[in-house]
Amino acid sequence: MSAPRPRIETVAYDTLTVRLFEAIDEAHMPWILAADAALRERFDEALIDLVPSYTTLMLHYDALRLGQAEARAMIVEALADLAPASDREGRHHVIPVWYDESVGPELVTIAERLGVEPADVIRRHCERDYCAFALGFAPGYAFMGLVEEALATPRLSTPRQRVPAGSVGIAERQTAIYPMRSPGGWNILGRTAVTLFDRSRDEASLFRPGDRVRFEAIDRDTFVEQGGDPTPMEAS
Repeated sequence: MSAPRPRIETVAYDTLTVRLFEAIDEAHMPWILAADAALRERFDEALIDLVPSYTTLMLHYDALRLGQAEARAMIVEALADLAPASDREGRHHVIPVWYDESVGPELVTIAERLGVEPADVIRRHCERDYCAFALGFAPGYAFMGLVEEALATPRLSTPRQRVPAGSVGIAERQTAIYPMRSPGGWNILGRTAVTLFDRSRDEASLFRPGDRVRFEAIDRDTFVEQGGDPTPMEAS
């Protein structure tokens, strides 16, 4: 893949978006990670925040130190000789999941749509690594993909008011885990006991962009032993 041509877009007087790509693709993540490292090094203490996403990086700089023209010039300089980061830089996580209709009400729905057994949906959801593209929506919430096309399922037409912490779901070709109880419209397949966000840890979020995640099916007893809550999902 040839090097991307960054496009700089204004978000606010002290915030710029660096657009590297137009479409979501796992192959783009090494470039996003490389740009993230290069911009952090170049801006150093003038950087307030840098948020990588699927195709862009949002850069918030200290306007007391830099004007926008200078910030734009620094971005161009930092990305002039960009090379993709090594795939080995991301961490690998194995997340145990209890897949069951009681905690994953869309498991059977997706299986029926495909004309297969729920066990086949579970197997297919577990048989590949997913790239953590971006963090957002809630602390520790990682948007991951890409789910195989056959499993891709639109968001629910009416979001649930309460999705339990640890719920594992699919929306289109993305998959994610709810780190805490919150509203949500993803199709829920199961639940994990893994804590995704903990302020007492050196790195509060378990995931960061560029990590690889694989799901592993476990039974109810194992899930409970790991500290999971087997309470069935509410209807709303």
